[in-house]
Amino acid sequence: MRILHLITRLVLGGAQENTLLTVEGLHARGHVVHLATGPAIGPEGELIQRARRGGFPLHIIDSLRREIHPSRDFAAYRHVCRIVRRVKPHVVHTHSSKAGILGRLAARRLRVPVVVHTIHGLPFHPYQGPLPNFLYVNLERLAARWADGIITVADAMIEKAVAARVAPREKFFTIYSGMEVEPFLASSPSRDEVREELGISPDEIVIGKIARLFELKGHDDVLAVAPDILGRFPNARLLLIGDGSWRERLQRRAGKLGIAERVTFHGLVPPDQVPRLLKAFDLLVHCSLREGLARVLPQALISGVPVVSYDVDGANEVVIPGETGYLVPPQDLSALKSALLDALSDLETAKEMAARGRELFTQRFRDSTMVDEIERYYLKLAQAKGSPLPPASPSSSTRPQPE
Repeated sequence: MRILHLITRLVLGGAQENTLLTVEGLHARGHVVHLATGPAIGPEGELIQRARRGGFPLHIIDSLRREIHPSRDFAAYRHVCRIVRRVKPHVVHTHSSKAGILGRLAARRLRVPVVVHTIHGLPFHPYQGPLPNFLYVNLERLAARWADGIITVADAMIEKAVAARVAPREKFFTIYSGMEVEPFLASSPSRDEVREELGISPDEIVIGKIARLFELKGHDDVLAVAPDILGRFPNARLLLIGDGSWRERLQRRAGKLGIAERVTFHGLVPPDQVPRLLKAFDLLVHCSLREGLARVLPQALISGVPVVSYDVDGANEVVIPGETGYLVPPQDLSALKSALLDALSDLETAKEMAARGRELFTQRFRDSTMVDEIERYYLKLAQAKGSPLPPASPSSSTRPQPE
């Protein structure tokens, strides 16, 4: 199959990792895959260099940006149309809001046989004003008409999208966001080796969080309960992995709370370092207020790290209370503190739940599982439309060369 994937930015993030792994996996199966993206603008880091090494054509659309800008958006749309005309794809698969709208419109207008969109996280949510939500809901309703199918990374996304009347339920299909699971299963390097590199002693209890330092990621809530937690456990510390525009603000807050010496801001790391850093954790806390299904939740469980998470979007599809982790209502600081204290007071039980999570989710979140399901979904949609595509190919070492 000739397949074009389109995403707004190829920065470090779950949606971007999902997209790149999908492209790499389809490419490895012998399909002719193109990836188009805007520039990786922002403090989050980028995946463009990895994409350049992938052996598939990469198209950088300079005018494709997150911000609404009519003239620039029209230029991006025209650029997408040019790529579609040149590639003549059997499938256009879009990701993220801006690329999703422009890409679906271009694909439908140019009569691409199969048009697919993935919802990694809905653009409308309760933490923004009614006007932006009204705009995003109606744009998503419109763009949904231009897609043959919509993939979600969690069943929770389907429920919310159907409730907002984005599209009828039968248009949605859940495929969990895959990842390279082997590094999370590896026994090497050891916990003590990683801690020595980080300057953390073996006897410290490490409560870790992996997320951009930005709004809606929940760092304020973690810091709010941290004085009580650290007071109860004098050998505990917070380890925050990630960077972003809120770093200085959060560092100042830690100072005002009197816990700066026990909070480590490790900074930005590439995705391939996350499995290594998770080995230093005794507990992962995830307090983001808006996610599709945060990849760090299955990543932690597959690594054997216990999890405390807010019950947002698809979190409860991975963090099953009493079975695989601790789930608390969002922004309920009392419940968050209680869950953290419970987990830290009985880490053996918490680790048993993490082991159950590893057992349940290792295969479900494997990248090859995701790519297999996406490949089958393309063929299913084509068959339903009466537009047969070339058959799926077995994995092949003969890969098409970039243009």
